[in-house]
Amino acid sequence: MSDLVTRLRRHNWRITPQRRVIAETLDGSHVHYTAEEILERACEQMPELSRATVYNTLNEMVALGEVLELALDGRSKRYDPNADHEHHHLICEGCGLMKDVHALADPVDWLPGDERHGFTVTRASVTYRGLCPECRAA
Repeated sequence: MSDLVTRLRRHNWRITPQRRVIAETLDGSHVHYTAEEILERACEQMPELSRATVYNTLNEMVALGEVLELALDGRSKRYDPNADHEHHHLICEGCGLMKDVHALADPVDWLPGDERHGFTVTRASVTYRGLCPECRAA
């Protein structure tokens, strides 16, 4: 059973065959598929799966807090199943490849006190941008 399915069961979320295929498609590290990519991959396992089911299921997973909806690269929204641990993202400006990265220090500490403008900062999200090895070589 996938880690994401296990986490979804903790919410007493009904795991239908369609939902299981979608969750298993999302399972893994460095997974940041668009809804269309999820549909394409999931249909390899369940050809009758509908686009509406994929979008509705993704919306429910996001609402449960088990999947992150990302709009970081100015392209289609991407879905990150690694909502259960803090991480940041590295995005290729050439092809849009996205990878999870784990900071060695808390980025909240990087913001100087005078730049907090009275806010109590509780968390930070960092996006690194650059070129992946394939785009750099091209």
